This record gives sequence, C-alpha cells and structure tokens, in this order.
Amino acid sequence: MAGAMKIVVEEICAEVIAALPDTFKKGENKALLKRLGSGLNRLLLLFNDDTKRLDLPKKNTKRSKEDVKKREKQVRKCSKSRWCCCFGVCCPIELCESDEDIARSCEDDTEANSTRNHGTEISVNLNINIQEQEYRPRAFCAVRRPPDFTVGFDKPMMELKTLLLKEEVHQLLLTAPAGCGKTTLVQMLCQDKQIKGMFANNILFVNVSKTPNVKVIVQNLFSYKGYQPKYQIQSEEDAICQLPQMLSHIGPNPILLILDDVWLGSELLFEKFKFNIPNYKILVTSRTAFPRFKHTYNLKQLNDVDAMTLFCHSAFLQDESSYIPEEDIKKIVRGCGGFPLVLKMIGGSLCGQHAVVWHSRLLKWSDGHFFFNSDTELLPHLQKSLEFPDDKIIIKECFMDLGSFYAEQRIPAAILIDMWAELYELDEDGIHAIANLQELTIRNLANLEMTRKDASEVKSYYNEDFVTQHNILRELALHQSSQEPIGQRKRLIMNISGTNLPKWWMEQKQQPINARLLSISTDESFLGSWCNIQAPKVEVLVLNFQTKNYTLPEFVEKANELKVLIVSNRGFFHAEIKNFQLLWSLPNLKRIRLEKISISSLCKTLAPLKSLRKISLFMCNIGTAFENCTIQGSYALPNLKEINIDYCNDLVELPVGLCDIVHLKKLCITNCHKLSILPKGIGKLVNLEVLRIRSCTDLLELPESIRSLHKLSVLDISDCLSISKLPKYIGELCNLKVLNMKGCLRLCNPLPESTIDLKQLMIVVCDEERAKLWEPIKDILTKLNIEVAKKDINLNWLLK
Repeated sequence: MAGAMKIVVEEICAEVIAALPDTFKKGENKALLKRLGSGLNRLLLLFNDDTKRLDLPKKNTKRSKEDVKKREKQVRKCSKSRWCCCFGVCCPIELCESDEDIARSCEDDTEANSTRNHGTEISVNLNINIQEQEYRPRAFCAVRRPPDFTVGFDKPMMELKTLLLKEEVHQLLLTAPAGCGKTTLVQMLCQDKQIKGMFANNILFVNVSKTPNVKVIVQNLFSYKGYQPKYQIQSEEDAICQLPQMLSHIGPNPILLILDDVWLGSELLFEKFKFNIPNYKILVTSRTAFPRFKHTYNLKQLNDVDAMTLFCHSAFLQDESSYIPEEDIKKIVRGCGGFPLVLKMIGGSLCGQHAVVWHSRLLKWSDGHFFFNSDTELLPHLQKSLEFPDDKIIIKECFMDLGSFYAEQRIPAAILIDMWAELYELDEDGIHAIANLQELTIRNLANLEMTRKDASEVKSYYNEDFVTQHNILRELALHQSSQEPIGQRKRLIMNISGTNLPKWWMEQKQQPINARLLSISTDESFLGSWCNIQAPKVEVLVLNFQTKNYTLPEFVEKANELKVLIVSNRGFFHAEIKNFQLLWSLPNLKRIRLEKISISSLCKTLAPLKSLRKISLFMCNIGTAFENCTIQGSYALPNLKEINIDYCNDLVELPVGLCDIVHLKKLCITNCHKLSILPKGIGKLVNLEVLRIRSCTDLLELPESIRSLHKLSVLDISDCLSISKLPKYIGELCNLKVLNMKGCLRLCNPLPESTIDLKQLMIVVCDEERAKLWEPIKDILTKLNIEVAKKDINLNWLLK
C-alpha cells in the first residue's frame, strides 16, 4: 500500500513541480512558488520508502491525491490569477491558499497517523503551520550587505570560513575590540559563495546587544522564516521550547545562527540557543573573549598598509591631495590603532581640510600614538571626529540627537525631520535635515539609507529612508550629551529598566531640568510607575517602550513648550496608550508620531489641539478612529496640515471624518495593502496640495470627486496594482504638476479625454507600457516630461 501511494504522489507532485518554471516566467512570486515546490517535495519525502513507510487509510490517500492535483491546475493558471500583496511583493491569492492547504495536508496525513512497519514505530509531527499573518517586516533576522569598500578582511574571512566549516565546530566565537569590524567580517562571510551554497536561506542573523530579550528574538526568528508558533509565546521558556521545532523544519539545508554583539554578562544567552540538531552551527561575535568557547577566532586590527589604504579612501586622498605631508598622514593613521571604525571616522572628519588643519589636529592629539585596550579608552579617541567648524556645529548637535533611540535601531528619517524642524528651525520638507544626515554619513558618524527616488521625489519624499548607527557611535553620542549636570543638559537621554529609576528623579527636592530634548526608553519589564519631574523647557519628547500597555507620564501635562511628541512601541504587539488626554492642554504641540499603537480609543475623547500641524501613524491599528469622535475633525484639528499613514494594515476604507479637515495640505497613505476605498468626501479637501496613495495594492480606483482638488500639485498612485483607470475628469486638476503612476500594472485603458486639459503637468513617472499611453498627447502638453522608471525591486531598506 505504501509503495503504491508513493508512486501516485510522486507522479502528481512531479507534474505540479514541472509547472513551476512556466509560472516563474509569468509572475513575480518566486518566493512563494519556491516554498510551494518545497512543500510538495517535503510531501514526497514523507512517502519515500527508504525513509518513512506510512500505511495511510484509503480516504486520506484519495484526498491527498485530489489536493495535489488541484494545486497543479492552480499553478498553471497563476499568471491569470487575482493578486494580493505583502510588503510590496505580489503573489496570487490561489497560491497562498495552495501553500496553506498542502501544509495542512502534510499535517493531517502525518500527525494523525503513527504506524508500525517492520516492527519499528514511526511518528511524523509537523505542528508548525505557515499561515497568512498580520503584516510584520520580515527583515529582523536578515544579514545586511557589507560596506561597499573593505580592506584587510580577505584573509580573516578565509580563516574564519575554514574554521566554521570544520565538522567538529558547532559553536564558534569571533572576538575583537569594539570598532575592529567583527560585524563587517560576518557580513562578508555570509556573501561568500561556499557559505551561501551550504546554508542557503537558513542564515539567521540576530543582533543581541546589551539587553537581549530571548522572547523577542525567537518571535523575530519565527516571523522572519514565515512560521507561526504552535501556541503564543508568553515567556522565555515558551520561546526556547518552540524554537527547536521551527529549526528542525526549515531544512533541508544546514542552519547558521549568528548572535552578533554579545556583551559581557549576556554570554549565558548563547547556551539557550544550543540544540542537538544536525548541521546546526552558531557563530557569536563579541568584544569579550568568553573562555567557555572551545573554538575562537581573534580578529586583529588592520596592518599599516591596509590601515593607510582605508584611511586614504575615507579621507578621499587622491593625487590632488598631495599637499598633505605624508608624515602627518602616517602619524594620524598610526594614532588610529588599526581600528577600521576609527580610521573611517577620522578620515571623514579631515576630508577636504587644509594641511594646516591636519597639522593642528596632530598637535592636539599629542604625538599621534594611541592605544585601544577597552571601550573606555576608545571613546576619548572617537571624540576627535567630532571637531566641527562653527558654521557646522549643528551637525554635531544632530549627531548627539541620534542617541535618543534604541541601539542598532533603524531611525526613520521622517522622525529626525520633525525633531530638527522644531529644534533647529530647519525646513519642514526635510531638505536640510537630509543634508545634515548626508554630512554625518560622509563623516562615518551614521549611515543614511535612502531608497532610489524618481525626479518627483528627490526634494520632498523621505518616508522610506532610514538612519542606522554603530553602537559605539551611539555610546559616543550619549557620552557627549552627559558631560554637564542633569539640570543643565540640552538633551536628557534616559534608559530605564524595570523599576530602576534614576536617583535624581526620585529626589524630593528635585530641580527643574532645562533640556530641550527629552528621551525616555523603557524595557519590557517597566511597570509604568512614573515619578513627577519638572520639564518646562522640553520641546521634543521621545518615548520608546516595549510593553502592550503604556501610560504617558504625568509631567507631560505641564510641558507647555512641547512641540514634537514621538511615541514608539518597539515591542512585538500593538500597544494601548493611557493618559492621552494630557496632550489636550498643550498650547504649542505641532507634531505627533505614533508607532505600533492602537489609536481607535484615543479619538473617542478628542479635544481641540489647535496648534497641531502634522500627524504620522506608522504600523498603527486605526480601527474606528476618526469615526466616533465627540467633535468634528475640522474643529478639533483646525491647523492640521499633514497626515501620514504608513503600514497600517487594518485600514480598509479611509475614515470619512478625515475629509472634514479642510485645511489639510498633504495626505500620504502608503503601504496600506488592504485599503480598497477612498470616500467621495475626499473632494472636500480643497486645500490639498499633495496626495500620495503609494503601494495600496487593493485600491481599485480614485473617486471622481478628486476633480474638486484644484490646488493639487502632486498626485502619487505608484504601485497601486489594482487601479485600472484614471478618473474621467482628472483634467480639472488645473494645478497638477507631477503624476506618479509607476507600477500601476493594471492601468491599461486609454487616458481620459480630459487629460489634455492638464496644462501645468510637467512630470509623469511610469513604466514603458504606461508611457505609450501618453505619447499621443505629448504635443499638446508642451511642458510634459515622461520619466520612464526603471524596474527596481529593492527591499534593502528593510534590513537597516
């Protein structure tokens, strides 16, 4: 019976798998198709006579045969299927269902049957299901690409690879002082062809840092691999119990788990991830050479030649820079001690400077001989890269502001634009803020990751850009910000664990703090018990937390100078916020950004926020927000000019209440994949100048009422895959200058006749097929420039 079953299943699965290559040519969903094929191959393995011999009931055999045959038909017609999207990548709905059905078929036919064959008991258990889950970025555990320019790592990379691939090596420690390039070396290792060939998609990267959370790490691993835990992970014990099940099922390739930046005191974390799983290896990076590791690789600093090469590259020393005395260059390079991080930072700070400046730096740094034996010795030397001329002292201030966020966090550029617009009176569009971040990137003090932009976006759209910063640099920012007494600091950055509040905060005779920027980060064990502080001069308040329930601190009510509020939930689930009513009394609050917050309850008692100009919602649960408000939106938010809604996955229909905010100038709704309807009331937003509806893949059409938006200058519907036509009366948008319709693959109908009335239209961004639709009217619209967008599927920003 088992042999016959094997033959039947082999024949059917072979037909389905054979259909996959044709489907690849027609669709973009390679990941899902590969997973479907992998699922079928796993099903084949279950019936392999050499490994598992199962005597299944005839009704199960028949059902499996019918299920797999059904999948073959769906695969062959996938190019004609309706498409759904997740994270900007499209896939046929039917294939998503096929993938789940096959997983269930495997589970039903194996978990329910434990048979004896030749006297041996065999039990197959597939408890982990692949299910459609709520949106969650899956780049948590992906390995970032190494820097574009590296030197001196080829030999260490080969040595590390040789050691890692030894059969007897299951756990390997890569150790070196801070700033030596441990993470860069690991990134290069993961790009090696032999390593990629061996571990394939089973390279899992976890940044551990100072305060690791095992539960969150395991949840991220499940999310990254697209698996759903058998039951909700409530504790560290639950996490460690379920992780080996997932690891056992992500084969057949070997597994490499990388635990990056393990601090002294967290070395026991490594023990929790040790499992008796075949072909499973762990690579740990740390500043500490933990003695418990049997196999260790010590990464050395760069030699003089490689150090000189890296420094000259970072300082852009070319032939025309020969006016810098060679001896000065050598002294500075020696002073950097062979640390790649320091070489890049110091080189960047001296880039383009006069020879006198170089020599002046040498005099300040004594004889140029520095030694880096510990982090406490490294910090003073890193400070040397923070020497800015008077006209660029704001760049140093921006650098220190980056310490307001969690270590290794991807900081959205939009947050920094909001902060710096108020703290330093920079422009609201963010042009100067981005220029400052570019300056920090050039000096190797931060890393700005920008998505490729079309001509219409270069000066106005930064919502998908991020900033990252090495943990050593964050420590430097914190160190620089803490040199003055608490009450005199311009920025006060606090990290609170559990109930361990700072002593000065609990003092009865507490003096007012004069900080303009206040950042408070709490961990998962914080109980929400605040002591009152006096912060009358705070203009920017950053609250980072990780709990499911969070209470705004009472002192917010008296922060009358507060202009920017950023509430960022870094936990795994959406959070409920209490005490939100404290904001209603603030006379100067202009900008609010909420991340991963359930906001429906916040709007029920909405009171006027007369100064509020901008609201940003990122990965929030919107629910019935703006629908059940006690007062009309135009009265509650009389000066609101901009609304940004990004990755709010429960948004199906734009709340009608938002259409009452008639003073609105910018409305951006991006990556809300379930959004299918824009209300007719959107035509009431007669002051709207920018309307961005990007990557809303279920949106079917734009309402005809947008014809009333006579001030609209930018209309962006890029990557709205379901829109098949432009509004009939789009020609009445008499001030429209930019139309971005890149990625609107279903927009194949001829343009409306009214299109010829778009006399002010200057830029249309689209692909080659859509560009042909505009050719007949280019002679009529004399200002028009058609920009053909290159195909660019780039998700690298998710890794940062």
